[in-house]
Amino acid sequence: MSIWLGRIGANAIGKLRIHSDTAAIAWGVFCAAFRRDTWPRTVRNVFARQILFTGYEASRFIALLAVMVGISVVVQMQVWLARVGQTGLLGPVLVMVIVRELGPLLVNFIVLGRSGTAMATELGNMKVAGEVNVLDAQGLDPFIYLVVPRVLGMAISVFCLTIIFIIVSFFSGYLIGLLLGANPGPFVLFVESVFRAVSPQDVVNVLVKTFIPGAMTGVICSMEGLS
Repeated sequence: MSIWLGRIGANAIGKLRIHSDTAAIAWGVFCAAFRRDTWPRTVRNVFARQILFTGYEASRFIALLAVMVGISVVVQMQVWLARVGQTGLLGPVLVMVIVRELGPLLVNFIVLGRSGTAMATELGNMKVAGEVNVLDAQGLDPFIYLVVPRVLGMAISVFCLTIIFIIVSFFSGYLIGLLLGANPGPFVLFVESVFRAVSPQDVVNVLVKTFIPGAMTGVICSMEGLS
């Protein structure tokens, strides 16, 4: 019995140690982001390349996925909206489904699978090849040069990709609504209904569901790569 309890305690302590290390690195990145000496030209270049790879190069795929999601949501909701006679609810329904749930969730999954594994692999190869030790020998802090720009770049990329996803899915949903005869009304009224449906809580929800998971993805992938 004591051996079994000891194993449970050891596993629990190990999990707590991993979570505490992750939280400490995330806090260190947050503190370092606001220091001026953190951003020399070399670190800015790494930051720009991370945004280019994670954000810009994934924007086409995100837009294509957003088109399909917008179409599928409107197709599934068309019968219900026509049945209740409230075609003006198309905008609020899209806000409820895409802004509050699907948008941040799908973008985080795509970034994790596309860029997270690539980041961990890149840092792992640098660790094995001894490049991390070379940076340290040259007076460059590996945490500042390798971790900070990648974590912040991934967090900002997730936020921007989510905004692109939301806008494209709304536009595609409106167009498919017109084609299917859902009578979403004039585009101006559709946009107004969307803005009326968006509350301050939705804005906070998007910020929390994009920046925090994006940053934590960068932290965990950096830890795994450098370990």
